[in-house]
Amino acid sequence: MEPLGVYVHVPFCARRCDYCAFATWTDRDHLIDEYLDALALDIERGVAAGLAPISTVFVGGGAPTRVPPAGLVRALAPLPLVDGAEVTVECNPDDVTVELLRTFRGGGVTRISLGVQSMVDRVLIALGRSHDRANVERAVAAARDVGLDVNLDLIYGGAGETLDDWRASLDAVLALAPDHVSAYALTVEPGTPLAADPARHPDDDDQADKYLLADELLTTAGYRNYEISNWARPGRECRHNLLYWRQGDYLGFGAAAHSHRSGRRWWNLRTPERYIAAVQAGSSTEAAAEELDDEGRRVEGLQLRIRTSDGVPAGVVPADVAHLTEVGADGRARLNRQGRLLANEVAVRLR
Repeated sequence: MEPLGVYVHVPFCARRCDYCAFATWTDRDHLIDEYLDALALDIERGVAAGLAPISTVFVGGGAPTRVPPAGLVRALAPLPLVDGAEVTVECNPDDVTVELLRTFRGGGVTRISLGVQSMVDRVLIALGRSHDRANVERAVAAARDVGLDVNLDLIYGGAGETLDDWRASLDAVLALAPDHVSAYALTVEPGTPLAADPARHPDDDDQADKYLLADELLTTAGYRNYEISNWARPGRECRHNLLYWRQGDYLGFGAAAHSHRSGRRWWNLRTPERYIAAVQAGSSTEAAAEELDDEGRRVEGLQLRIRTSDGVPAGVVPADVAHLTEVGADGRARLNRQGRLLANEVAVRLR
């Protein structure tokens, strides 16, 4: 049986970062208990309807650590996990304690993803983050104490961040010896405070320099780049994210959560109020859907895999972008470093 993933969305946050366009709210904490009850009931119904064994779970947000950990674990409990399933929870460094992580661990969580963004306090303030470097260090120590794998999530290219700042962040992250590192270029999303402030918009050349520095330092330290923005120690790749990039099937639970099955994609009602009401009424939580035809799915599959170390058959890469790839002995083309900087340009030419 093909592996099935589950994504669970927790739409609550203490504060919204200036660059954030996710479905998350800072003024709905009064809904948390009702939301967790709805989430548990929705998952129970999914299991009763014949949910296949689950190989990976990813709990994102928002900030999943905004809600009581026992309530979150209770909601996840009905999921039929396979032996050795990967279960990840995104964590805000401000919220992490040994006690919280012990509750997660006791509920089957195997991995946490810390929203670090930077290890330079001045840069964190500019990004609108509330934690500091010391909180990150304490959170990683707590995860090690409990026995959880750790991903550190970084963002580069914020206003005022120098190349030396970025190097300092990377050095500090490597000193913590995480299992996995994600590093994303800051993007400007419509409707965010960042979008309304052009003076703080990132510079493409600056971000390219920072990407190359990240790849150099992480690769030298023994991390393998297995997707454009993700590096891992051998065997510590995020299996849930690989499911996405390989067009696997996954089900989404919670407000705004997305699902995919055999080329059909659908997404849930966006607000927590509407999601709760639908679950309580026994109605569908689906807001809308789309379905790819065979050719659309084939092309999308190529565009996803070219981002990864899986690569694509060399024959599907047009000659005008072939110099941005390297062909292995297996006949598959993989993006070289320059190609990773121009990945979208390569992807739209694959046929």
